Amino acid sequence: MARKKPKSEQESLLEQVQCIAQGLGEMFAPFTEVVVHDLRTPKHSILAIHNNLSGRSVGDPTTELGLARIADDNFPQLLANYPNRFADGRTAKSTSIGIKDATGRYVAALCLNVDVTLFRGIQGMLNQFCSVEGAPVKETLDPANADAIRERIDTFAMNLATTPHMLKIEQRRELMQELKEAGYLEVRRSMEIIAQHLGVSRATVYNDAK
Repeated sequence: MARKKPKSEQESLLEQVQCIAQGLGEMFAPFTEVVVHDLRTPKHSILAIHNNLSGRSVGDPTTELGLARIADDNFPQLLANYPNRFADGRTAKSTSIGIKDATGRYVAALCLNVDVTLFRGIQGMLNQFCSVEGAPVKETLDPANADAIRERIDTFAMNLATTPHMLKIEQRRELMQELKEAGYLEVRRSMEIIAQHLGVSRATVYNDAK
C-alpha cells in the first residue's frame, strides 16, 4: 500500500487556522465575522468565512493589509481592535493575526470583524433601561443622516438575535412596515440605504415595503 504524502508545514498551519476560525465563528456568532486568508494566493486568498457580515465570498482576494504582510515579513503580526468599516457603511472593530511558517514568511491571516453598530444599539437600550430620570421624548429621525436608518435596522435585527443580512422575508417585511410608520421611508435615498444595509437589491426592498 502506497504511503500518503506527508503534509507540508504550510498546509498543516492552514488546516489548524481554519479549525480555529470555525471555533471562533461558532463562539461569537452572529456578531463577529471570522475570515481565513491564504496569503500564498493573494488574488483568491479567502479560504473560509464564518458569520459573513462583509458580503465577501470564498475565493475573493486579500485586503491591503494582506498585501502589506506579503510584501514585508516584518509587518506587525498582531493588529488588534482597530477601527474598520463594512462596504455598506456599518462601523466595525477588527483584529488581524498574521500566521508565519518556520522561515518567518507570512502564509496566512486570521481576521475578526465585529459589527459595532449592533452593540451600540444594545448599549443605547441598556442606557434607556437603567435611566431613572424623567426626560422628554427625543426625536431620533435625522433626515440628513443615513445612520438614523441603519441604527433603526440594527436595533430591529438585534431584538431578533440576528443581523440585518440574516433577516428572513417576513422579518424584512415587518421591518419595512416599522420604518414606514416611523417616517423613515420619506428620507431621501432611504430605499438605497436600506437595501445596502440589508444586503439585498432595491427591488427586494420595494417589494418588501408593499
